[in-house]
Amino acid sequence: MGPPGAGKGTQAKVLADRLGIPAVSTGDIFRANVKDETPLGLEAKRYMDAGNYVPDEVTNAMVRDRLSEADAGEGFLLDGYPRTLPQVGTLDAILAEHGHSLDAVVALVADTDVLVDRMLRRAKVDGRTDDSEEVIRHRQVVYAAETKPLLRVYAQRNQLVEVDGVGEVEEVSERVLTALKTLEG
Repeated sequence: MGPPGAGKGTQAKVLADRLGIPAVSTGDIFRANVKDETPLGLEAKRYMDAGNYVPDEVTNAMVRDRLSEADAGEGFLLDGYPRTLPQVGTLDAILAEHGHSLDAVVALVADTDVLVDRMLRRAKVDGRTDDSEEVIRHRQVVYAAETKPLLRVYAQRNQLVEVDGVGEVEEVSERVLTALKTLEG
């Protein structure tokens, strides 16, 4: 977890590879549907282009389907889900259906201005239409209002580790792995 631009997607891929489990990214699922111009993709694009979250019912259905795939049977790393308090309950139910539970929740932390600069650079490189400065700043506000409260839930469950998300990819990955080891111990 973490605000937009904190490096969740990058770290999810690195850590999933190192742990031998799939990274399940709602952002990747949304972007694939947008690219393929599916009905879901067209609906999701409206929300994404405005910097808002795709509605829970759409997101929940996609996550439920993805977690029922065979490669997620031995574990997985979620990227971008849950994002709202109601999604926490839905995730708990999905995990219970599959006989899973969360081992840990990693929150990447970074200063908002650093994140905005990082995302503006990414927008230029990747040509992402959803990354104008206005939309990026709005996404930061939406995260603070809708997703950041989830950190309290996971902290109360003793599942939360917070990690500085600024630095080279490998450096942040090592911080995450070290934090996870402390949570296990």
